[in-house]
Amino acid sequence: MNERYDPYYESGYEDQTGRYGRPGYGSMRADRGGSGPHFYDPNAMPRSRGGLPDIDDPEDYDDEPSKWRRRAAMVAIGGGAAALIGGGAYAVTQFFGKGTQPAGSDSAATADAVADTTGPAYVDQNQSLMNGNAGLGIRKNTPTSGSSFGTPADAAKSAVVKANTVLPKKDPVRHLASRLTFGPNTKVIGDINKLGINAWIDKQLKPETIPLTRGEQKADSELVTYAMSYDQLKTQRADLDKKGIHADDQNVRYTIAKQLFSDRQLFEMMCDFFNDYLHVAAFHDGNELTRASFDRDVIRKHALGNYVDMFVAANKHPALLRYLDQQDSTKNQINENLARENLELYTVGAFNGYNETDVRQAAMLQTGRSIRDNQYVYRPEQHYVGPVKIMGFAHPNGDAAGGEAVQEAYFRYLALHPNTARYMAQNLATRFVSDVPPKTLVDAMAKTYVDKKSNIPAVLVTMLSRTEFWESVGQKVRRPGEYLTATYRALEIGADAPTTFTSNNTNMSPMVQGLGDIMRKLEEFGHSPMELPTPNGYADVYVAWTSAGTMVNQWNDAYTAVTGGRRQFTWSKPEALIANPPNTAGAYLDALTKKLINVTLDNDRKNAILHIVSPTMTASTPVDATFNGGIAAVVRAIFATPHHHLR
Repeated sequence: MNERYDPYYESGYEDQTGRYGRPGYGSMRADRGGSGPHFYDPNAMPRSRGGLPDIDDPEDYDDEPSKWRRRAAMVAIGGGAAALIGGGAYAVTQFFGKGTQPAGSDSAATADAVADTTGPAYVDQNQSLMNGNAGLGIRKNTPTSGSSFGTPADAAKSAVVKANTVLPKKDPVRHLASRLTFGPNTKVIGDINKLGINAWIDKQLKPETIPLTRGEQKADSELVTYAMSYDQLKTQRADLDKKGIHADDQNVRYTIAKQLFSDRQLFEMMCDFFNDYLHVAAFHDGNELTRASFDRDVIRKHALGNYVDMFVAANKHPALLRYLDQQDSTKNQINENLARENLELYTVGAFNGYNETDVRQAAMLQTGRSIRDNQYVYRPEQHYVGPVKIMGFAHPNGDAAGGEAVQEAYFRYLALHPNTARYMAQNLATRFVSDVPPKTLVDAMAKTYVDKKSNIPAVLVTMLSRTEFWESVGQKVRRPGEYLTATYRALEIGADAPTTFTSNNTNMSPMVQGLGDIMRKLEEFGHSPMELPTPNGYADVYVAWTSAGTMVNQWNDAYTAVTGGRRQFTWSKPEALIANPPNTAGAYLDALTKKLINVTLDNDRKNAILHIVSPTMTASTPVDATFNGGIAAVVRAIFATPHHHLR
């Protein structure tokens, strides 16, 4: 740094936190009227109605012993999902506000609190959450080493699952479908069995070869703003606003539609991963017309490409620049937000080879990147000129006109750095393998990342070709959004509205309205796509999400789905899920669990579910297609089992 001129202090700029160049990430809109995220009072959640009560609401059980019995049975059936992967921490819950904070904890740092300290604002939240007692059991239950094979199928054949789990230990098709999709359904399982493991993976890695489904086609045509350019959105904004149509809102609905309906499931999983890893909040002041473009032109364009290209593209996109206040950073007034998060979140990871001097140097180098009329622009007159050194990257940075090229060289250096390789590998393995992924697996994936110059498909193939992946059965719990999509996919939701559906809303199709209902439910869960306001993205480990309240809310939403409560979509009635169902309770239950969650339950759980219908029901009890009137309760109980909560 030039000792005679430090723009951090020469400028006299100080942000609201009292730190130079460290403002609090702009303003996050908190009302849907301004297309911002909802902040729900969990005590004000709507209560499900129908044949079964909300199992967490004592008012629904007054003087009705049968309903108390059902409540106790549901808790017994579903209450062990987290414990089954070796832990038992239900106390930590996602905090839908300023980041991720353990419920009831005064020590967890919010964005504002962190901003007052020197050093990284966001440590690796996944590893941090798993470093305590909550992670000990999982570590004991996770493979510590593994072997590499020529193909994923060979690795699957050689894998030996030693972990304690209720899931089938030798069903690689179910394991693959659970980890690489938003939820197995009949088609996914059938496709893997038909193509074979290797061919199915190859096809998923080439999403352009997979036809669009009916649901995707409807999303493309009915979510009218998603494909619009900025100029189109700007021109039509007033008319769209009058209709209640907002581009940033439709971006979230579009993502939900893709997760529910697409056959390009691995691609959608990777889009979701990168929307957490390279996170830009869905709702942020000034990004109303640009956030969808970030999803389309940065995340989706490069999700199965090279990360270096995604990272470079992100740093030229107005949505990211505005989200982290880069447009406010000039040679005379440095703002370090983007420079810091480029290091600690988007590449090498916090505490991983850089220091505060590196952050300041990076912030100085990145000056000149700005926004004009919601488009990226490089402003050479605002670029700091002078030598820079950031980690191992050094450049004379001798003239303003060449500053943009120096910046891009620095971004490529960061994206291809060995520390980035390891951080990326750690995060991918945490998403797809285990909350505490084995070092041997992370090392192998990181090596491929370096060797293949950040090629994401190559890293995924390395992961899938190692036994650690196949031996991790039962080591991942679905996050709330993943639980919902897995439930709806298992029920094989249809994108078309039933002929009986009516609505007074003439500006949005039934499917768009239905996606809005699902979005609001996911907001209740604290896990609607891209909606976390802070730049660290959603946590990927179960201790950040598992709480009794959230779990019960998930079960109640499953009941809403089972009974057709999402009126804008088509569903099979629960008594029609199995064609020509068996006429005894045990065989009928087996057919349902095989179709919906791809397992056969143990006798204890079978009996617990049967007793929800009647305390005297046994496996040999004769039943009709309605399960003697209890079919909806039975299906919801199936979705409450640990088998469905576990990925």
